[in-house]
Amino acid sequence: MLVLGGRSEIGTAVASRLAAGGARRFVLAARPGSDLSAPVTALRSAGVETVVTADFDADDLAAHRAFLEGLIAEHGPLDVVVLAFGILGDQSRAETDAAHAAAIVHTDYVAQVAVLTHAAELLRAQGSGSLVVFSSVAGVRVRRANYVYGSAKAGLDGFASGLADALHGSGVHLLLVRPGFVVGRMTEGMTPAPFSSTPDQVADATVAALRRRRGVVWVPGVLRPFFAVLRLLPRAVWRRMPR
Repeated sequence: MLVLGGRSEIGTAVASRLAAGGARRFVLAARPGSDLSAPVTALRSAGVETVVTADFDADDLAAHRAFLEGLIAEHGPLDVVVLAFGILGDQSRAETDAAHAAAIVHTDYVAQVAVLTHAAELLRAQGSGSLVVFSSVAGVRVRRANYVYGSAKAGLDGFASGLADALHGSGVHLLLVRPGFVVGRMTEGMTPAPFSSTPDQVADATVAALRRRRGVVWVPGVLRPFFAVLRLLPRAVWRRMPR
């Protein structure tokens, strides 16, 4: 199992649950200089045979292919690839700072598209494997309150949905996860939205869906019918919706 975003609370929670289910070899990849001691210790305590760390700069698109091929050459075929990296950014700043807005979209959409394209091609060559992509309900209908982040997630959701269709029949499975507000490090200090979840709850739903080879999972599940209704709200009302 490869976790791209090895410090991610959700990514490491997914890894811990797969370890409890018998997975024994993990690669945690994160930005150079990241402290991965806590997730490494947690996985080893769970009885994992091999836990290695690797430097991975998601924004360095040119390095993605060599990074993935190097892992396969050293550790063998990839069974599960989890894309758990991303940034929330500062919406207020992004509305006037074009470079910051572009940086959010680059990490949360462009970098994900790039690494997914490489990973999908490599898994196709294997004829097996699973990709786990974390979208967000923020991308289901983009809100004025966080439209930069939401637009990146909307793009990622569309790309992953199309890629899942393209992978049909190849032996490669893609799971698209659509969580709502997740109470964790990334959202610290923010007021939780209705139907919030924790990284552990997202991980539980993700692993259950992965084992059933489902295509999409909403976390919590009530968000699916809830957003079916929200999509019908008049735009004059929608633009006043909070983050």
